Amino acid sequence: MSRLLVDTGPLVAWLDRRDQDHARVTAFLTEFRGRLSTTWPVLTEVCHLIPSHLVPRFLRWAAVAVEVHDLPATALADIAARIEKYHDLPMDLADASLVWLADRTGATDILTLDKRDFGVYRLSGGQRFHNVLASA
Repeated sequence: MSRLLVDTGPLVAWLDRRDQDHARVTAFLTEFRGRLSTTWPVLTEVCHLIPSHLVPRFLRWAAVAVEVHDLPATALADIAARIEKYHDLPMDLADASLVWLADRTGATDILTLDKRDFGVYRLSGGQRFHNVLASA
């Protein structure tokens, strides 16, 4: 696995020692050898959910450890269509941006705690995501 998409939940769990998934995520990240990839909406969501004093440390770590992808304005209509398609879950901007990124890069391996939603989401060609935490 060369590129691993990363969702909000594992990043929050990794930063919060009291989180029920902290040990599992930390063990995975300690052993992981590859590239973490995510989007700005995911980083924004993490920064909103963690204590404010951890935000600078997290951003410094992400600057060297995570490949952060911009969303061009041309992606917004596609992302809006995905949010409409999965309105019953509902799909948020961070999740939609990861599905968009998967379509652009071909990466289907994802580090997420959101088994339900990423078990339902599909790429444009119908491919499923492979949740690496589900098999860890």
